[in-house]
Amino acid sequence: MSADFLLELLSEEIPARMQARARADLARMFVEGIEAAGLRTDGVTTFSTPRRLALIGRALPEATEAVREELKGPRTSAPPQALEGFLRKTGLAQHQLQDRDGVWFAVINKPGRPTAEVLAELVARIVRDFPWPKSMRWGAPSASTASLRWVRPLHSIVALLGEDIVPVAIDGVACGATTLGHRFHHPGPITIGGAHDYVEKLRAVHVIVDQDEREAIVRDGARELADTAGVALVEDEGLVIENAGLTEWPVPLLGEFDPAFLDVPEEVIQLTARLNQKYFVMRDPMSGKLAPLFVCTANIAASDGGTAIVAGNARVLAARLSDARFFWEQDLKVPLDEQAKKLGQIVFHEKLGTLAEKVERVAKLARWLVEQGIVEGANADDAERAARLAKADLVTGMVGEFPELQGVIGGYLARAQGESDAVADAIRDHYKPVGQGDAVPTEPVTVAVSLADKLDSLQQFFAAKMQPTGSKDPFALRRSALGALALMIDNDLRCPVTNESGLFDFLADRLKVQQREAGVRHDIIDAAVATGNETLFVRLLARVKALQAFVETGEGTNLLAGYKRAANILRKEEGSWTATEVVTGDGMEPEEAALNAALDGADTTVGDAVEREDFTGAMAALASLRQPIDAFFERVTVNADDPSIRARRLSLLARFRDAVHQVADFSKIEG
Repeated sequence: MSADFLLELLSEEIPARMQARARADLARMFVEGIEAAGLRTDGVTTFSTPRRLALIGRALPEATEAVREELKGPRTSAPPQALEGFLRKTGLAQHQLQDRDGVWFAVINKPGRPTAEVLAELVARIVRDFPWPKSMRWGAPSASTASLRWVRPLHSIVALLGEDIVPVAIDGVACGATTLGHRFHHPGPITIGGAHDYVEKLRAVHVIVDQDEREAIVRDGARELADTAGVALVEDEGLVIENAGLTEWPVPLLGEFDPAFLDVPEEVIQLTARLNQKYFVMRDPMSGKLAPLFVCTANIAASDGGTAIVAGNARVLAARLSDARFFWEQDLKVPLDEQAKKLGQIVFHEKLGTLAEKVERVAKLARWLVEQGIVEGANADDAERAARLAKADLVTGMVGEFPELQGVIGGYLARAQGESDAVADAIRDHYKPVGQGDAVPTEPVTVAVSLADKLDSLQQFFAAKMQPTGSKDPFALRRSALGALALMIDNDLRCPVTNESGLFDFLADRLKVQQREAGVRHDIIDAAVATGNETLFVRLLARVKALQAFVETGEGTNLLAGYKRAANILRKEEGSWTATEVVTGDGMEPEEAALNAALDGADTTVGDAVEREDFTGAMAALASLRQPIDAFFERVTVNADDPSIRARRLSLLARFRDAVHQVADFSKIEG
C-alpha cells in the first residue's frame, strides 16, 4: 500500500521574492531526506502563497524496507584496540561478529521503519535547517539562541500521510490537520482530509495555493483590463510573479491617474508605479506614450467590485507622482553644467580620485576615440560635451530618489536644457550595455562616451592592481569588460588594447564568456591570443572565427594532428640541436624537399594574408601544408643518426611550427 503525503507550513507573510527559492529548497530537502531513509516517491509538487509553503509527495510506501548490512572489520590477529574501535562503530559485542578467514565481519539487520515515523523526523529537520536568506525568532522563546527560526513566525504544521496525522514535535507550533483560510474572506480554521483535497478545500475558502494559477490570473487579468480600456499593457513578468506572491486570491483592477503627471519622464512614472506600488502601466497604442491608467492587484473580491480599492490606490499613486514631479521641476531649474561641478565632492574611489577626475579622463578619451577615427561619424566636441555631462545627474534629486534612472534622467534634463539630440542620447545611454541581452549603442557619440567610460574604469582599476579575484568583483569590472567588448565588436571598432597590467588577457577571458552562446570555442580564442601580437578585438574575433571554421574541416583536423606531432618532437628535443638553414641538395629526401618548398610558399602567403586580415586566405595557405607534412612524417625519420641531418629535419619542423604560429598557437587547440 502507498499513500500521498501533505505538508503545509503556515506562517506570517513570506516575502514574494523568497517564495520560488523556498519551493525549490523544500522539494530538495524532502527528496534528499526520504531517499536517505530508503524511501521513494512518484513525484513532488510544491506550492507557496504569502502565508504558506506546502508540498505533496506522491505514493510513499507504508514503511521502509528492512536492510541487511555487512561491515568488514580488522583481522582477527589485529591489536585489541582495532577490535574495540570496530565494536564501538557497529554497536555489537565480539560474540556477534563473524570470523571469515581471519577477518571480522559485522552483519547488521536493520528492520523497516514506519514511513510516518521517518516523515515526522524529516519535517522537524526541514523546519530546523531550512535555508531562508533571512529568518527570525519570535515570542518568549526567542530569548534563547537555540529557539526556532523561520522566515516569519511559524503558526502551524499540517502533516498528513494519507488521512493520518504525522505528529511533528516542534515546541510552540501546532501540528495536526487544521489550517486557516483567506485572512479576510475566511479567517477561521478548516480541516484538511489529506493531499487529495488540499488544493480544493483551500480554494473553497478563497486561497489559491498554486502559484502558477495565481500568476495566470494576474497576467491574463491585466491584459484583459488593458484590452477593454483600448490600451496596451506594458508586459512585466517579474511584476506578475511578485503580485502572485503577495496575494492568495488575486483580483486585478483598473485605475486611473491624473494625465497632468505625464509631463514627468515616463521611466519615473513606471518606476513609481512598479517599485512602490506593484502596479502595471499602459501605453496608448497609437502614440506609444504612457496612458494615465494602471492595474493594481487586490487580495480580496470586494463587494463593491473594487471601486474603493482602486480609489485608495489612485490616491497613493498620485501622492508619489506629486513627489516625483517636485523633484523633476527642481532639477530642471539647475543646468547640468552646474550639477557637474558638484562631482568634485564625490569620491569615485579612494585610490582613483573624485568623480570629477574620472569625468575629465573620460571626456579626453571620448574625444581621442573620435579624433583617431576609431569611432567614425561622431563630432568630437559633442563626444567631449556628452562625457562631461554624463555623470551630472548623479547629484540630482530625481536620481537621489530613483538611482535606477541614472543616465536616463540626465538625458531628459539635457534635452530640456537645449543640448543636441546626439549629446542627450549619449548621456542617456552611456551606461549601456549593462547586462546580457541589453541593447548595444550604435549612435557614434554614444558609442564614444560609453566605450571611454568603460575603458577608463578598466584601465584605472587594473593599473591600481584592483582586478577581480575569484568570484569577487566589487567594482563590476567583468560587466564593464563585457560592455566594452560588445561595443567594439558590434560597431566594428578598431580600438587597440595592450596587455599592460593584464588588461588584454582579462578582456580575452570575457570574450570567451561573451562568445560562448555564439558557439565560439574557448580553446580557439586561447590559440589566437597566444600569438601575443594582437591588440584589436575585432581582428582577433575575425581570426578566431576563421580558425574555428578551418580546424573543424578534415584538412584542419589533419593539419592540427601534424602540428601537434611536430610540436611534441621539438619540445622533447629542445636544447639538443641547433637550428640550421635548410638548403636543398644532395642527400635530402624528396619529402623533405617537398615540405621545404611548400613552406617557402606558405610562409610568405600566410604572413601576407594575416597582414591583410584575410584570415580565411591564411587558413587556405596553411591547408597547403597538410599533404607535405603528412608525407614527411610517413617517410622521413626525424631523429637521424647524422647530427647535421637531424638538425636539418628539426629545423624544417620548426619552420612548419612557426608558419602555423603566424595565425595561432595550435598547441592551445583541443583535439
